[in-house]
Amino acid sequence: MPARPPTSTRSDTGTLAIVGVICALAGFFVLGIVLGPIAVLCGWLGMGRGRSGRKPIPAVVALILGAIDTLIALLWLTNAGW
Repeated sequence: MPARPPTSTRSDTGTLAIVGVICALAGFFVLGIVLGPIAVLCGWLGMGRGRSGRKPIPAVVALILGAIDTLIALLWLTNAGW
């Protein structure tokens, strides 16, 4: 019987959440249109698949800041042509 691939552990999801927060914070200064969606993705993956109902705080922060970062970058790009 083939071995099952390892599932994501708590440290993996924690690392993704921290990477998401760093990308979101950096995205406010440079390349927000790229780093914002990366932060959202890392935050979403950092939440993990646990059913305990408790979400890790860095993952939620990455998700929210990444969404704000992406929105600001899109608004800046649409108004840049005026």
